[in-house]
Amino acid sequence: MAQWEHSSYWRRRILRHAMIGFATLALTSLFWKLFSVRTDRISHLSIATAYPALLLTAAALVLGPWNVLRHKANPVSFDLRRDSGIWAGIMALVHTGIGLNVHMRGRPWLYFVDQHHRARHDLFGFGNDTGLVAALLFALLLAISNDLSLRRLGTKKWKSLQRWTYVAAALTLAHGVAYQAVEKRQPVYEALLWITIAAIAVLQVAGWKRRKNEKLQGKTGRPARTRS
Repeated sequence: MAQWEHSSYWRRRILRHAMIGFATLALTSLFWKLFSVRTDRISHLSIATAYPALLLTAAALVLGPWNVLRHKANPVSFDLRRDSGIWAGIMALVHTGIGLNVHMRGRPWLYFVDQHHRARHDLFGFGNDTGLVAALLFALLLAISNDLSLRRLGTKKWKSLQRWTYVAAALTLAHGVAYQAVEKRQPVYEALLWITIAAIAVLQVAGWKRRKNEKLQGKTGRPARTRS
């Protein structure tokens, strides 16, 4: 019986990864098509991978608050959020690898320093710095996105590391905002970025308020009052 349940679990997990992977490929193809006016294939692919990475990151961030708002169980780690986060991390790293070959072909260090080897302090440098640090954090998060890391680190330490997701997401959004200005993208893509930011913020705040009210209710034994 236990063996059958274990096998069933992994079948569901593999199927979920296949579905998320297919959706990721579909999104990449969609943004490739939408940016078909670009003739530079590397630039084209960089943008086509950027938006799926952004949307997957948003999905991983809102699944927890969404569970809270629906009065569902919200454990330290659950598979749908973890698997969405894994694909978000993969796409973030793929986008970073491609993006480092867009503007400075063969000289990726020039994304961070100028021709005189001085640190960049312009919007271009800010966008690159935030993107690189976000990518490094995503690599860390990918490394711990498994049951073995959870068991070895323990729930408390694992969760403290996993919370760096919020920093990685904030840096990703800052990177996205900077590049909207650097590359002067069409308003519709800028709108998509800001809608994504707003959706994450609204659900995170709503989930935080619900958890706060539930904790207060648990202490007092009655519903928490809200101001009108």
